Parts: sequence; structure tokens; C-alpha cells
Amino acid sequence: MTVPQQEIHQGRRGLVTSLAQALIRVLVALVPVAFILSGCMLTLDRALDAQEADRASIAGYGEIRSYLDARLDEFPRNAQDWAPATGPGAFDVLMISGGGSGGAFSVGVLSAWSAAQTRPEFDVVTGVSTGALIAPLAFLGSAYDDTLVHLYTSGVANDLARSKSLGGLLGSSLLSAEPLTRMVERFITPAVLEQVAAEHRKGRRLFALTTNLDTQRAVIWNMGAIASSGRPDSLKLFQNILVASASIPGVYPAVMIEAGSGGRHFKEMHSDGGSASQILMLPQILLTSGKSLVPAKRHSVNFYVIVNNALMPEFGTTPDRTLSVIARAYTIFVKSQTQSALTALYNYSKLTRARFHLASIDVQLPYSMSDPFNTDYMRAVYNLGYAEFAAGTLWRDSPVFR
Repeated sequence: MTVPQQEIHQGRRGLVTSLAQALIRVLVALVPVAFILSGCMLTLDRALDAQEADRASIAGYGEIRSYLDARLDEFPRNAQDWAPATGPGAFDVLMISGGGSGGAFSVGVLSAWSAAQTRPEFDVVTGVSTGALIAPLAFLGSAYDDTLVHLYTSGVANDLARSKSLGGLLGSSLLSAEPLTRMVERFITPAVLEQVAAEHRKGRRLFALTTNLDTQRAVIWNMGAIASSGRPDSLKLFQNILVASASIPGVYPAVMIEAGSGGRHFKEMHSDGGSASQILMLPQILLTSGKSLVPAKRHSVNFYVIVNNALMPEFGTTPDRTLSVIARAYTIFVKSQTQSALTALYNYSKLTRARFHLASIDVQLPYSMSDPFNTDYMRAVYNLGYAEFAAGTLWRDSPVFR
């Protein structure tokens, strides 16, 4: 008996449909497995949970870091490496904020301060983001002014905006890390590391801030303790922390730093310290305590804060486009965050009778986010910082935002 041709076709279609449905069922079943496997692959070299992450340390270095939100029981116990020496006379702290190419403003201030021959040898220097790049050379003094001027006004910073092309949109960042890493490696040399170590041994302190993206905590790194550790990988760790602090999330890739906890080794993802705070001041618990940094009443404490951004409102017509609105909102967030931090530091200064000195970009200068390291802009803010210091109009003794 012959099977009709139509029935054969129907049978084939039915078989194909059944096979397709079976294949779909298999794929659906495999999808969760694929996600589980990919999750394992992504997390095997990362902290497994918050507890492991919070207990993590950098092998061989001891207590070289703390947290901006640290509790008293989380503070490093080796106070000798963290507490600055407090001899007679003034106790001077320099805090350099984030701000990208606006860091040229700090460089102008420091250069003019050196020229006036009134620049202190700071007891403590802290830096965030672009401020972290400046801080080690500012810590070492006026001898490195020319290096900073070159980095921030010669045009070499243009290379930092090298794009990864369209692939960057689907990868870890829009821009390549290579130019920033190469720049840091060029000016943070073994000789610079040894000089930082020597100053640390004298009792001076240098700190930088990164943000641990996994734990959402701001990490304070004791850069002098790292420099003086004598470990063969200390230079690389020092450089990596500076690169991480200056790596704007999504714009530059995060820096993976080797850590460990309970005998297990993994990597931490560190990025721009400015995500947590534009200024590295004091741990939050100290700011609210009213406890002075120095025990002896004979000391006068000076907080010098250089903000590499404008704190006053800056009018500009915002294009009704997604990226333009996001960028504008981000600048507002940065201003608000910085204003809050400065207000907290000012109130702490009043409580402890410390002297508060604030400098910021107080003139609206042309700037385009599409050309973030424009040499003309960097030279303009450098000249502004230099001129205002030279004219005696730079410092304000209270946070004024208009």
C-alpha cells in the first residue's frame, strides 16, 4: 500500500518540529548550567562573599590599608606606620581632590607656592584620582614641580584619551589603560619610591584612595608604608594603586589587585577613588568624633584643600541627549559630593580649632567632555591656580559655593 506523498511531507515536518522542540528544551535546560559555569569561571579568582572580602589583605605587607568608613576595631593596629610624627610647630595637611585634567590647577598652586618660598613640608599629603597622581610628587616637595608642570601642561596628557574604538563599548572600558599606566610607570620610578620611603621613615605620611567595586568601600592606602616595605613588588603595587585611583569607572578599566584571605588568593577590583569621595580627608568616625589629630595643644593644625573642580554653579545649556544629560548629572553629583565633604571637614576644623584653607577653580572656563585632556584648558587652569596664589586671593577660610 502506497503512502500518499502529502502524508510523507507531513511526517517529515512533524519530525523536524519534534527535533526542533527537543533541541529548544535542551538549550533551555543548558542555559542555567551555562550561567552557573560562567559564574564559577568569573568568581573563582574573586572574593566569594562579603566576609572573605572584608578580611582580605595584601600578602607580605601587613596593615597597609584601611577604609574611609572604618569602625574603630578596623583601624590598623600598627600606629607607628600610620600616625604622623608630631613635633613642635605647625602640623600641615595637604589634600588634593579629583578632577581629571583640572589637576593642572593644583600644579599651578604648588608651583606658585614654591616660587613664594612659603610652601610647607607637609606632614600628611592625600590624593584622590588625579590628586593621587599629583600627591607623591607634591609629597616630595618643590624639586618635582617641573615634572608636574610637564605632565599637566605640555600636551602629553592628550594620549590618555586614546579610544579602544567601538569594541570598548562592549568591553571593560571606553579608553585603553595603557597610556595612563605607561605615564605612571614613567614618573613613579624606583628612585621616587625610595624617596617616599625615606620621608615615611621620618614620620611623614602619604595616602591615596581607591574604591573597591566589589565591596563598595573606599580604601585608604598607606603609600609610604608600601614604599618602605622593601618588597620586590612594592613599586608595581604603588603604581597600580595610583592607576586605580585615577581610573574613572567605565572610562578606564578597573585595576585588579592581588589579595588573600584565609589562605585563599584572589583579585580585588579597584577603581576611581572619586566614586566614593572626591577628597581623602579623615576616616568618617574621626570626623564625627571631634578628636584632634595632634595631642599637644601647642600644635596649630592647618588643613589645605585644593579642589580641582569648580564648586560654584556653572551655567550651560544641556543638549536633550542621553549622554549629554548623564554627563551633566554626573558633574552635579561631583559638586554636591565635594560640597558635603568640605562642609564636614570645615565643621571638624571648627570643633578641633584647626585652620581651614580651601582653594578651588572659581572661574568658569571653556571645557568639553569630548576633549577631556585639552591642553589649552589645562594650561588655563594651571595659570589660574598660579595667578591666584601669587595675588594672595587663592585661599578661603570657609566653604563658599557661590
